[in-house]
Amino acid sequence: MKNSNNENSRRKFIQQTAMAGLGLLLAPNILSASVNEPLENNTDKKEDTMTKRKLGKLEVSALGAGCMSITANYGAGAKIEDGIKTIRTAYENGVTFFDTAEVYGLHANEKLVGEALLPMRNQVTIATKFGFDLENGGLNSRPEHIKKVVEESLIRLKTDRIDLLYQHRVDPNVPIEEVAGAVKDLIKEGKVLHFGLSEAKVSTIRRAHAVQPISAIQTEYSFMERTVEKNGVLAICEELGIGFVPWGPVGMGYLTGKLNAQSHFDDKLDLRKTFDRFSPENLALNMPVVNLLNDFASKKNATASQIALAWLLAQKPFIVPIPGTRNIPHLNENLGALPIQLTNTDLQELETEYLKLKVYGGRMNAMQMAICE
Repeated sequence: MKNSNNENSRRKFIQQTAMAGLGLLLAPNILSASVNEPLENNTDKKEDTMTKRKLGKLEVSALGAGCMSITANYGAGAKIEDGIKTIRTAYENGVTFFDTAEVYGLHANEKLVGEALLPMRNQVTIATKFGFDLENGGLNSRPEHIKKVVEESLIRLKTDRIDLLYQHRVDPNVPIEEVAGAVKDLIKEGKVLHFGLSEAKVSTIRRAHAVQPISAIQTEYSFMERTVEKNGVLAICEELGIGFVPWGPVGMGYLTGKLNAQSHFDDKLDLRKTFDRFSPENLALNMPVVNLLNDFASKKNATASQIALAWLLAQKPFIVPIPGTRNIPHLNENLGALPIQLTNTDLQELETEYLKLKVYGGRMNAMQMAICE
């Protein structure tokens, strides 16, 4: 257990650096067109053949869609019409679970998602997040702030309820019981339907769940990032009947097999530029992990990213990955993971080879990690 001095230092560090570490998330003027532009309203849906999974009591498509990268953080954002087309194409192909947050692109991502999903609002599940003080910096999960953010998110998302509301990062200055209580009030009012936490530790999850049942935990998890297997987070989800939503399910692009030591990340527009794992040196050192997936994928007539997603889906039945993309070819590649059924022999082969390797570099920078429990 951390002592009080460490907790005080963490609180101070968070207040000073949280928004600096997330500056790219806030970058305005990412989209190249207004969300008020007229758009083609093609909402025909193909036969819904995608299997469903449960996040607590919330049923969603087995594969979700992380919408952040359409707007920001992985280079320049997409044009608004292209972003909306990508989201609607995902829906047409069976995806019903869409993830956003107020902080992505300084509200722009919520506006994009709201516009894209308005015609099919009652057929989809929208998840968004609160937890940052966008005006003053740092974290803010005070109950009055949560309720203010929800009212504003409802407007941006063009909806009367938020299906799944996450606390984006745990605020050490606000007891988690107060946070859960505030969300419980919003659920009673019908403005929120389900509660989630992101990057929370086991004790926090247990305390929050005792006040308001948690439907989902969102934390980074992928073939190359296994922390949640070791820190008890996956285990507590299984124990309490909570769903798990891995962000970065293809390693923020690592496991696509399309990055190498010469890959360039924009200083101002790509958050990966500041992550140790994405330095030229570590990109080279981590190629054996990528090669493992590429070699295995070739035997399955698949791609590395498809195997990475299929591997996640095979870990637990309550896991729902949310790969992100801003283009339709990549979306189709992600969807191609669903028919891949990895056998126990397949999983053991991958694990045996993975355990021979080492992953180099931390998953985020120091400022980002300071606001993860």
